[in-house]
Amino acid sequence: MAKKSFDRDVAIVGGCGHVGLPLGLAFAQRGLKVGLYDIAAGAVSEVNAGRLPFEEAGAREVLDSVIGSRLIATSAPDIIATAEHVVIVVGTPVDEHLNPDPSVVSRAIADLADYLVDGQLLVLRSTLYPGTTALVEGVVRRLGKAIDVAFCPERIAEGKAMTELFDLPQIVSGRSAEVLDRAEKLFRNLATQMVRMEPEEAELAKLFTNTWRYIKFATANQLYMMANDFGLDYERIREGLAFEYPRAADLPSAGFAAGPCLLKDTMQLAAFNNNNFMLGHAAMMVNEGLPLYMVSKLEERFDLGALTVGILGLAFKGESDDTRSSLAYKLKRILRFKGSTILCTDPFVTSDPDVMLLADVLAKADLLIVAAPHRAYRELRTATPVIDIWGITGSGVKI
Repeated sequence: MAKKSFDRDVAIVGGCGHVGLPLGLAFAQRGLKVGLYDIAAGAVSEVNAGRLPFEEAGAREVLDSVIGSRLIATSAPDIIATAEHVVIVVGTPVDEHLNPDPSVVSRAIADLADYLVDGQLLVLRSTLYPGTTALVEGVVRRLGKAIDVAFCPERIAEGKAMTELFDLPQIVSGRSAEVLDRAEKLFRNLATQMVRMEPEEAELAKLFTNTWRYIKFATANQLYMMANDFGLDYERIREGLAFEYPRAADLPSAGFAAGPCLLKDTMQLAAFNNNNFMLGHAAMMVNEGLPLYMVSKLEERFDLGALTVGILGLAFKGESDDTRSSLAYKLKRILRFKGSTILCTDPFVTSDPDVMLLADVLAKADLLIVAAPHRAYRELRTATPVIDIWGITGSGVKI
């Protein structure tokens, strides 16, 4: 494809979110000229003011060094036409019945048609339902645009993006050697190792990765329940069996397996296989059922309806302010149904009006439950009973 001159190296659609912003910062840090397009006007304003709209370790320093020079954020879509590489951070959502809607991505591409120009490389970055890359290729053909399409899935963990974008091999996929070469050249600005795949291979690779993690967490949570029902501490067992024994080193601790990706992607894979995925559905039952299991065990020890219960942590993971799909809220709803008075605290979550200071929760609660393993809870000192299935407090994980 003949190359034309562009004012920018990269434009990222959805560029002020948890995936797009770290990617844009990483490209800008490596010297590329980056435009972030996002319809969230508040997040755009925050970024242009040099503030992060969410927590991400190491990102603030990079933002300070590139904003206004090599990086700009905007809610005006015409910035897309100025960039040689257009990265689309729009994934396949699932509805309230856990059914994926792969047309969301292709519709997003169609909506941007007026801003896509010949010579661009269109990079799909978020998790896709298998076959979505092909759908997007069809949209581009129908638009009559001379644009290459690649799928290069993100592989980062929240809180580690600014290191993993540089350290982890990048998966790149495309329908031809030319597309693969263009995608590889772009991502070699970040990483040195590339893994080249067919688009459908890359789509499944991303789903397999998140599903494997979700199933591993479900295994740990099921084993936790078994040990707990037998009156034993799962974490003591886990640490003992893994000590100097590499074949058990990847057995996780128990805890809430949540967030915006793991359950969603497991259900996408189930749908792709005509819902013939017993392991995936079993993992969902275990992980999503953990808050209810905890409350049922607590009812054996406490009169929950007479207690004020403090929930420590509302984010879906430790050291994060991201509450998307957090099971702490499921725990909160179940306890409220049982009649408990609920108090919530989180050192990172500021968007929830129910969040209180930790000191106030400690002073008022009759029972404390660690729902997110923030480091702030490691030195917890209180005479109030603490339920901590994560083991973050070091006081045991039995209920």
